[in-house]
Amino acid sequence: MNNQTPPTPGAAPRPVREFAMRFTSSTRGARLARRLVAHRLDSWGHPYTSHANEALTLITSELAANAVRHGHVAGRDFHVRLTETGGYPHTLRVEVTDTRAERVPLLASPEPPEDEESGRGLIIVDQLATRWAVDPRAGGPGKTVWAEVRLRRETGPTAARPLPPTRTHVGS
Repeated sequence: MNNQTPPTPGAAPRPVREFAMRFTSSTRGARLARRLVAHRLDSWGHPYTSHANEALTLITSELAANAVRHGHVAGRDFHVRLTETGGYPHTLRVEVTDTRAERVPLLASPEPPEDEESGRGLIIVDQLATRWAVDPRAGGPGKTVWAEVRLRRETGPTAARPLPPTRTHVGS
């Protein structure tokens, strides 16, 4: 007997795999988040050297670093959720949630001055992700910054190649 409700037409596909964990809001927590996402993707069949793993690991690194630097609230952690959704296009999504609602990143930020040492993280996310956005945190104060990488499924050694980015920014 099947107790599952069939998906609603037009509804977002359900994840086939999910990893979620809370991390301390520190550079050590951000580093651990990046490493665990890379490890989880490898265990899901996206090897460390694949585009999917490298892109999602770098995106996670940037979003986790921003959560620590700009979303830190004393005594509060940040949360990372990684999902993989099957079908076409095959989608990998990472979400980083912090508890600071008033510091929301701009979806279209200008280039930082060339002599600045920081300020390029979201430019990297924008270049690697098929789409990304910022949403209010569900169930409490804060925000969730998420990014997706959509992949096409192929056979052979080049399986799971990325689809070309569409530079879609979704507003909240």
